[in-house]
Amino acid sequence: GEPAPLPLDGPFPVDAQKRIGLALMRALGFDFTRGRLDISLHPFCGGATDDVRITTRYDEADFGRALMGVLHETGHALYEQGRPAAWRNQPVGKARGMSLHESQSLIVEMQACRSREFFAFLAPLVRAEFGRDGAAFTAENLHRLHTRVEPGFIRVDADEATYPAHILLRYDLESALIAGDLALADLPGAFNDGMRRLLGLTVPNDRLGCLQDIHWPSGAWGYFPTYTLGAMAAAQLFAAAKRAEPGILPGLATGDFAPLRGWLRTHVHEHGSRLPTDTLLERATGSPLGTEAYLAHLEARYGRPTAE
Repeated sequence: GEPAPLPLDGPFPVDAQKRIGLALMRALGFDFTRGRLDISLHPFCGGATDDVRITTRYDEADFGRALMGVLHETGHALYEQGRPAAWRNQPVGKARGMSLHESQSLIVEMQACRSREFFAFLAPLVRAEFGRDGAAFTAENLHRLHTRVEPGFIRVDADEATYPAHILLRYDLESALIAGDLALADLPGAFNDGMRRLLGLTVPNDRLGCLQDIHWPSGAWGYFPTYTLGAMAAAQLFAAAKRAEPGILPGLATGDFAPLRGWLRTHVHEHGSRLPTDTLLERATGSPLGTEAYLAHLEARYGRPTAE
């Protein structure tokens, strides 16, 4: 396999991280006359069509957390800013649903912005902003760092290969809670058991366990599967976009997201809620939602899994 990535030694000043985030938002096509970037403990995207607000969190020891948070939320924001203006105050003008919404964040964060091409664009920006050089700050090493597979406690920081395990656990637990098969008092223990079973991790406290997400306290029950459905749709859409627009990958290497953004505007954003999700995907990609493109993507990036 590939050599292990070289670690990045901080600190990485928050001001420089923010400048990188804003530069990436501009490159992606975020309209700053209709939105802004702020700080929160948990990254999110909210607001209205003409006031789309995204947030991220900063860690001076690891700039990748803020970076990927910005990229993910900008994917959501582009969908919000790209919805049809003529239908803006009608139900048909709204986003199609959260699985499709998550596909738009994940096509940016996971498909486009973890590609080798993207890191060719990012590496000089990172070196310039942090005033750093050396082998750890090459495009190749940054790519290896952001595509390494390593089980961790925090869902939003998980790699693509282990991320579905976080979703399976939460779906099983919320299903059991709703059915009355799991008492709330037993949730922390059940969560920790699941993390041991699925990822081989011993959770040290509930902050790194069942209390890490905003979803259950805010009433977003049944939301977690939209991330995996969104990841599947993102892989399918990105594969179709690359087939249709040969300029997408070369564009990423120079920070030109216009080919990808234009394709998504035409095939996803501008439809609002006019089409059922499967119909939209079928028209855009040639088939309804399936696992084929997602599994092919994971295998191409990480290799075929081996039985232990």
